[in-house]
Amino acid sequence: MLAALIVIATLWWTSREPPKPSAKSPAQPTAQKPAVVVPTFVGSAACAECHRAETEAWKTSQHARAMQHANDKTVLGDFNNASFSYNGVTSNFFKRDGKYFVRTDAADGKLADFEIRYTFGVYPLQQYLTEFPDGRVQALSIAWDARAKDQGGQRWFHLYPNEKVDFRDELHWTGRQQNWNFMCADCHSIDVRKNYDAATNSFKTTWSEITVGCEACHGPGSAHAAWAKTKPADPTLGLTVRFDERRDVTWTIDPAKGSALRSRPNDAHTEVEVCAQCHARRAQIAENYSAGKPFLDHYRPSLLTPGLYYPDGQQRDEVYIWGSFLQSKMHRAGVTCSDCHAPHSAKLRAEGNAVCAQCHLPARYDSPKHHFHKPGAKGSACVDCHMPQTTYMVIDPRRDHSLRVPRPDQSVSLGVPNACTGCHADKDAAWAAGVLEARLGHQPQGFQRFAGTLAAAARGDAGAGAMLAALVGDPSQPAIARASAAQAIGDALSPQTLEALRAPLAAADPVLRLAALSALEALPAEQRLALAAPLLEDPVRAVRVEAAWILSSIPDASFSSAQKAAFARAAAEYEAVQRTNFDRPEARTSLGTFYARRERVEAAEEALRSAIALEPRHVPAYVNLADLYRSHARDAEGEAILREGLAIMPDDPTLHHVLGLTLVRLKRPEDALAELARAAALAPQDARFAYVYAVGLYSQKKLQEALAEIDRALARHPTDRNLLLAGASISRESGARERALDYARRLAKAAPQDPQAQQLLRSLGAQ
Repeated sequence: MLAALIVIATLWWTSREPPKPSAKSPAQPTAQKPAVVVPTFVGSAACAECHRAETEAWKTSQHARAMQHANDKTVLGDFNNASFSYNGVTSNFFKRDGKYFVRTDAADGKLADFEIRYTFGVYPLQQYLTEFPDGRVQALSIAWDARAKDQGGQRWFHLYPNEKVDFRDELHWTGRQQNWNFMCADCHSIDVRKNYDAATNSFKTTWSEITVGCEACHGPGSAHAAWAKTKPADPTLGLTVRFDERRDVTWTIDPAKGSALRSRPNDAHTEVEVCAQCHARRAQIAENYSAGKPFLDHYRPSLLTPGLYYPDGQQRDEVYIWGSFLQSKMHRAGVTCSDCHAPHSAKLRAEGNAVCAQCHLPARYDSPKHHFHKPGAKGSACVDCHMPQTTYMVIDPRRDHSLRVPRPDQSVSLGVPNACTGCHADKDAAWAAGVLEARLGHQPQGFQRFAGTLAAAARGDAGAGAMLAALVGDPSQPAIARASAAQAIGDALSPQTLEALRAPLAAADPVLRLAALSALEALPAEQRLALAAPLLEDPVRAVRVEAAWILSSIPDASFSSAQKAAFARAAAEYEAVQRTNFDRPEARTSLGTFYARRERVEAAEEALRSAIALEPRHVPAYVNLADLYRSHARDAEGEAILREGLAIMPDDPTLHHVLGLTLVRLKRPEDALAELARAAALAPQDARFAYVYAVGLYSQKKLQEALAEIDRALARHPTDRNLLLAGASISRESGARERALDYARRLAKAAPQDPQAQQLLRSLGAQ
């Protein structure tokens, strides 16, 4: 993620000559502006000279050992001719000439020896990195369990124990998904420069410090080190960022509520944003981030999307805390990372419930009346209920930082996890919901109240649009949840939902602006231009780049001269972002698609084909190249490229689906139906595939078969708007009025405000 980002600037010079000095007075010397000194990285050792206590605390942290050169002091694993077998391959770990090696399967499946150059992490597991001649650094998928033996540790284990990953799999240790240069380096070292060369497909990656040292959080330290020598009057102390949002702040517990209030609002959230660089699920869009720079100038964060989070916002995939914490009532109250964690050791500021007791009255909350468990027993710890753990990388439990109230009732209605049955594994969610209701007299609610809305959007419910619009406009809910709703509105755009996006497009929070902007893609060009053009000059890079994408399909003639200039600048940034990540097929595909939307056909084709060459299993490149051919009446070439992809990935539903649509245009309806049917069968979880297949059957006058396909899909997606509309329309055409009424009533129940549902009911004579 770390190649050079090209910034294009235009310098305006005045052509007017300066006035000549008067003959009556001598010319005055021109005042010289002081040179701007750009701070540089000096290393943690330089900081230790003055900050000994902080340095000693840091040395005990996992930050200090995030990445290290492999040697006798840093390697924890057993390299004394140990062996480990996985999926038919036996790997051997050994030492030779004082160096560490593994003999394991290479990219071609054959056994080979690889030197271990670096250690990665320290506890509860340690990974190992090897380096290839092309500068590619890869992380082994066999890791060392650093826990004590009586905890199941001191062993080698595979990170994908339930899968059969071999050299042909993208998860193989030699593959792109285990590449340190892109996937890991930016967070485990300081001032990383990826230095990827697309011409040779090679890296010359560099760093200022191999691990996470002082300057990862405090920024480059040369100016501060210079200041420390003479200590001139400078309120910045030569620092690039000041962590002063906790300075002179007190928290006072309200005895009536049992919780503390901050003495003044926290309007900065500086700490959270600095920590977000590595503790957020995000994509990097520019290199040379340093603490204090705007987070969204360098990263695009992931929101509460299906697959990453459950609909209620609980962590699902590895999301690294930031997106969870932003949902919390604590974040809303002004809590920062270092209110709970000592910043240099990263340890908790107090043990057990005492860390929460800083702000929550123990007499009220650290009591069986609150947690319903015996003191000291499992379930009596605050984190047991409010920060349940999810285990990643087989043995690494991480707590959910959304700090939510347990909601087993939502487990019943939405299928999300809950802390109660996480411990009481022999009970079900209905039991837990019943216990809480009996004890409290009602079901708990908590701060986060967006689960039903995001669940409806994930299901594609007919009424999801109105629910999303309401969430977007609800300032009582976390901004990241509102942003997630704004982004999801893109799949449910209507005049009503579009109105809900106007305020977030102008919000102070750039995450809200970015999310609302991303939802505009399906709008007609004129509306898109009116809403998105002002954001081409947004102060935040991530927003400008998204605006360039949203407007990329609009012809230059539609822009005003000012808009055209702004778009050109933002488009250059968009291209730079993709080239920053050109070691990834996703970036090449994005750039190729951008060129296609700009009618730069040859450049688009070149970029998309380069994505396929780089990664032959990257489905979006095939799909987007086929779409490029479609838009230029070259569907025969589209068919060829799709079949090329299917030869490698014969069971990919998207390729079958797009091939089916291509064959429709090539007037081969029976072949098309076979491909559409295959896509629907391979991905029954995708209602869209079933809907398109049903429409295909209907177009061939196979009405009953179309209705049967719709009913099969509705069994899995009972409130899907397109399926219900299609079912009603096809039933009405086939003369089955009662069946059509049933579909229409189901649609109206799912979305009472849907005008098309009401129109259907009226047309069918329903009262």
